[in-house]
Amino acid sequence: MAIIRWDPFREMVTLREKMNRLFEDAVVGQDDRELVASTWSPAVDIYETEHEIVLKAELPGIEDDNIAVKLEDNTLTLKGERQFEKETKEENYHRIERSYGSFYRSFKIPHYVDQEKIKAEHEHGVLKISLPKKLESKPRAVKVIKPEKKEKPAVKQIKK
Repeated sequence: MAIIRWDPFREMVTLREKMNRLFEDAVVGQDDRELVASTWSPAVDIYETEHEIVLKAELPGIEDDNIAVKLEDNTLTLKGERQFEKETKEENYHRIERSYGSFYRSFKIPHYVDQEKIKAEHEHGVLKISLPKKLESKPRAVKVIKPEKKEKPAVKQIKK
């Protein structure tokens, strides 16, 4: 069994979302609320290996043409849009829970990323961006030596 760190803020966000739904149902009504467009942002995982930093974003149902990845001033930007598909008439829907519309995420990347070799792949609804690290010069060992002892010049005594 995996040990999961308890995050009290995650529970507060969940409580806030439930309270928002409760008030929206009372004020707006169930049918109207479901058709209101909402803002959303995809979930992202970022991890680092010895040779690269990897960013994975969940983008199910989004075509490659609707995803833009841009790098400018050490900021990696993801933009895109999930479009609502009207296969059936809106009045035939019982519930709409998936989010639609545009999203925008940006991430600061470290200076040691080789910006010329960044790759992005989109497969099975997951966008994977590989940010390879620059080849650093290998550390060089510096040998510590003792300085040669120089003989002190003889002190001349001055006769008076």
